Amino acid sequence: MAEIRPFRGVHYNKQLVPDISSVICPPYDIITPDMAQELHHRSDYGFIKLEHGQQLPSDTDEDNKYTRSAATLRNWLEEGVLKTDVLPALYLHQHCFSHNGSRYRRRGIIAAVRLEEWDRMVIRPHENTRVKPKSDRLNLLWALQANTSPVFALFEDCGRQIASLAADQERAQPIIDITGSGEEHRIWAVTDPGIISRIASCLSDRPLYIADGHHRYESALNYRKERLTCSPSASRDEDFNFVMIELVDFIDPGLIILSPHRLVRGLSKIALGELKSKLATLFQIDELPLRTPDISRQIDDLLADDTTDRVRIVLFGLSPENLLLLNTDDFAAAGKMMPCFHSELYNRLDVSIVDHVILEKMIGMTGEQEETALDFNHDKTDVINRVLNHEYQLAFFLGPVKADVIRAIADAGDRMPRKSTYFYPKPPSGLVFRRLE
Repeated sequence: MAEIRPFRGVHYNKQLVPDISSVICPPYDIITPDMAQELHHRSDYGFIKLEHGQQLPSDTDEDNKYTRSAATLRNWLEEGVLKTDVLPALYLHQHCFSHNGSRYRRRGIIAAVRLEEWDRMVIRPHENTRVKPKSDRLNLLWALQANTSPVFALFEDCGRQIASLAADQERAQPIIDITGSGEEHRIWAVTDPGIISRIASCLSDRPLYIADGHHRYESALNYRKERLTCSPSASRDEDFNFVMIELVDFIDPGLIILSPHRLVRGLSKIALGELKSKLATLFQIDELPLRTPDISRQIDDLLADDTTDRVRIVLFGLSPENLLLLNTDDFAAAGKMMPCFHSELYNRLDVSIVDHVILEKMIGMTGEQEETALDFNHDKTDVINRVLNHEYQLAFFLGPVKADVIRAIADAGDRMPRKSTYFYPKPPSGLVFRRLE
C-alpha cells in the first residue's frame, strides 16, 4: 500500500557548523513568538531561518519571509554550510529524551513516501486541520522546493522485522550524533539497496497513520496538484509526488502521547455562573479540595482511573478552592449534541465531549471566538499557572489518547477534533531534510 523511497538528504556540514544542537529548531507549529526571536538570534546558521522565517512590516511580494528563506538556502548550499549526500538513503533517527523522570529512546525511519489522497486509505489522518497553517507551508514549499521538517507517522511492524533491520544498521557509525537540551539525536544513512528494499517491502502492504504534521501532508498534496496543473504530463516519479515522513512503530517504547488541555478565557460572569448547572445535566460532578502545591499530580491521579467505560474530565478554575471531576457514561445524550456525521467512537472521546458539548453547546463558543478565547497546552503545570495568574478563567484537563484509539479512528475514516494529541517530543527540524531535485 505505502510506497517509500530513499532520498539524498541535506544536512549541516560539521566542518563549518560543529555544534549542530545549537542550530536545529522545533517544527514551525510549536514555535512561539518569544522562542522564534531567541532562535533567530542564537546562530547565523539557525535552521529556523528556513523553517520559520521572520515576517517584517516592510514585506512585499518580492521580499518576504519565504523569499528570504529561499535566498538563505541557496547561500548555505553555495557556501557549503549545508551539504547533500551523494547516495540516496533511508535515515534512521534515534531520539533519546526524558519524561516524568524516566529516560526513553524512540526510533524513526525518515523516508520519502508517495503522496496519496485520503480516500485511498493508504495514508490515514486522525485529526482535523485549519486553513492558515496549510497556506503557510504551501508557500514555503513553493519557495524552497524542499520538505524542511518531516511529517510524523505511525506503522505496524509485524514480527519486528523493521526493528531487527534497523538495529543491525545502528551498529555502524552515525553521520550525526548530537546532544543538547537534555536530548540526544543520532542519524544513520542506510544506502544499501538490499536493506532499503527489505524495509520498503515490509511497509508496502500496510497503511501509514499520520500522528503529527497533517498540515504539512495536506500542503504537499496541494503542492502536487498545483505542479500537475502546470505540468500535466509530468512523470509519477517526479519528486513532488513524494513527501518526507518520519515513521515510528505503534509499539515503540518511546512513543509518548500527551493531551493538549483546553484553556478558556473571555467568558462573562453570567456564563461562568450558569456553567455548573449546565454541566450537571450531563455529568456527575465531584468537588475535590485542591492539594496544593501538587495540583498536577492530583490531576494525573484523577485522570489515571480508566477502569470504567466513562469519560473523565477535570475542570479547574470554576471553583477557586476545588477541582471539579466530571464523569459521564451517558453517551446517548452526549451524542445528540455532536455533529451527526461522526463515528460512535468519536462521540465517546473526552476531547470530543469537551469541544462539542461543553465548549460549543454549554458555553456557546463559536469558531470565530476560538482564535482569542481558546488555547491548547500539554504542560499541566503551565496550564495551572495560567489559570492561577488569571490569564485564563478555566482549564479542562483530558486524559491522553491511546495509540490504538488513533488507529481505530483513522481506520473508520473519521478524524478527531484538532489538537487532540500531542506526540512528545516533536522530531526537530534541521537534522536532515529533503530537497525536490
